[in-house]
Amino acid sequence: MPLPANDTLGRPVLLGRQVLEIRPSACPLDCPDACSLAVSVEGDRIVSIDGDHRNPLTAGFICSKVRNFARHAQCDERLSDPLVRTGAKGSGDFAKVSWDVALDLVATRLRDIAKRHGGEAIVPLCYGGSNGALTQDGVDARMFRRLGASRLARTVCAAPSGSAAMGLYGKMPGIALADYEHSALTVLWGCNPSASGIHLVPPLQRARARGAKLIVIDPRRTPLARHADVHLALRPGTDLVVALALARWLFDHGHADLEFLERHATGVEAFRERAQAWTLDRAAAVAEVDIGDLERVAQLYAEASPAAIRCGWGPERNRNGGSAIAAILALPAVAGKFGVLGGGYTMSNGRALALDGEASIAQSEPPTREINMNQVGRALAVGRAGGVFGLFVYNCNPLATLPDQNAVRRGLARTDLFTIVFDQVMTDTARFADVVLPATTFLEHDELRSSYGAMTVQRSRPVVAPFGQSRPNYTVFAQLCERLGLARPDDPTSSDALVAAIVDHSAWPPGAAAALMADDLTQVPAGRVQFVDVFARTPDQKINLFPEALDAEAGGNLYRYQDDPGTPRHPLVLVSPALARQVSSTFGQLDRRPAALHMNPSDAASRGLVDGGRIRVFNELGEVHCSVVLDDDLRPGVVCLPKGLWSHRTQNGATANALCSDALADLGGGATFNDARVQVEAVP
Repeated sequence: MPLPANDTLGRPVLLGRQVLEIRPSACPLDCPDACSLAVSVEGDRIVSIDGDHRNPLTAGFICSKVRNFARHAQCDERLSDPLVRTGAKGSGDFAKVSWDVALDLVATRLRDIAKRHGGEAIVPLCYGGSNGALTQDGVDARMFRRLGASRLARTVCAAPSGSAAMGLYGKMPGIALADYEHSALTVLWGCNPSASGIHLVPPLQRARARGAKLIVIDPRRTPLARHADVHLALRPGTDLVVALALARWLFDHGHADLEFLERHATGVEAFRERAQAWTLDRAAAVAEVDIGDLERVAQLYAEASPAAIRCGWGPERNRNGGSAIAAILALPAVAGKFGVLGGGYTMSNGRALALDGEASIAQSEPPTREINMNQVGRALAVGRAGGVFGLFVYNCNPLATLPDQNAVRRGLARTDLFTIVFDQVMTDTARFADVVLPATTFLEHDELRSSYGAMTVQRSRPVVAPFGQSRPNYTVFAQLCERLGLARPDDPTSSDALVAAIVDHSAWPPGAAAALMADDLTQVPAGRVQFVDVFARTPDQKINLFPEALDAEAGGNLYRYQDDPGTPRHPLVLVSPALARQVSSTFGQLDRRPAALHMNPSDAASRGLVDGGRIRVFNELGEVHCSVVLDDDLRPGVVCLPKGLWSHRTQNGATANALCSDALADLGGGATFNDARVQVEAVP
């Protein structure tokens, strides 16, 4: 009698004549859900990947990205051996070498660069959204700190949001995703769970079945927007004025909870003064939405209890991004939506069970210069005194993800720039490397990962052997530390030692660390209520609706709207949302379909464009050649080319990032991708 196929305890499963072993794992990809997994393995071959129930939010199902992860782990583009460049940069011509040869070359060149130009001439270029505490900011950070390398400000995503949330609420966790089923109204503001974070959809569906209302604020008609009570398709970059107008309306119409604000908030009058400039009429005109729809949003939100706002990262990707997030997160405080299950907001829950990796790094951060990753293109511009001569790229594909793509490409092409790329597959960036090192996937190494949505920490162990000669991050950087003379006898280097150092120094609720070590998973249970069970983690434990530090960072312009950067020459807003098949650029090598620019039919008609026609979308920074798709789900004035595309998806090898400047948002040094303004014309 065969054992059931959902056995996740590592026991053999008979399936016909085939003997499988089902092994537990956990998804570390850049998603709030942190699914627990059951991986069916035959030898060292991944047969299938399914969800299991160890993380209750997973509920036995997972997204197609992870279900098909074996395609990525075993694809033709997978790197199996260290490589050294033999041809011109960008040509993709490499020769296989041994690990000893590759690591000796890397150590020699980095040592020489530090000696000739100083440690700051070396830049670690990494993001790590899809990595855990063992393969990001552990032994890697130790090596770069001891080298005295430049520091990287990882601001390409969530930086304005993080600054705003910290300024207003500190490290306060939001509503547990499972608790959205208790909400009488949910506002999805700038997020699309159908493509990223699918496990929020079932709680929303259960709430809707009981009569809950749904508001979606997004310039595109997303799958959930099609079924919403109100879809507010605002012009990108105007989230700030909409949020401020809603706040003013709450104050003016007696829906502000003044008693709650008196007890739990500061900066109320300063915030109210900044919001005073925005009536619903004025905001509707600037955001280009129907005033009746905006009034209905205000009324529904004021009257509903519990009412929840799930705020995504879309509203931060523009010049007003930090102020927009702050204004959105101020609404539940003004309206008094806290204090009930399913009421309040969720931004990121990553601080609910935050991992403290400093003990695993075992080296304090030096006061070296900081380079904003959104401006890497300008940092790599020339090899001059004080410039960058060594670039170590890992957990990142900058040519596909960073602004001002053409500047990044020019920098990577410099012959005097020594570039190492440490990745799982041959990315567009790797083609410009001098040395390419093969990295393991999360199914091939130990990992420790905290979630920013599900409020869990999971430890996962390898379920298959490393592909080819690939090695984990913590192993490779420990070996480089040895070669560079930076290793110390008491450094934690093994996965077990790193986990112990991290867990011992992480401030968790009682019993959480023991639960993790015993069961590979610990979690904060659902059912906690903001301002009943958790409170603002600011210095005075109050919500600060007008943080003076944020106002100073914004040049005295916190909550002050900056006008649209469009011009008659480049009038269209370019947005670059996430793809359902990718996590940023990850898995991009698997999709060979030509990309297309999506455009509202009215915008296409005024330019003489037809569905499927060849076009170029352009501005002063560059141009992208592809086809056009007419799309009624996109509001007029906005065109869409997804983020994370690889060069093979377009006709000229450029992607949306070639059209995005490296200008920064008002807070956090964040990216302003959605401020790209473009024109579109037919190509013969």
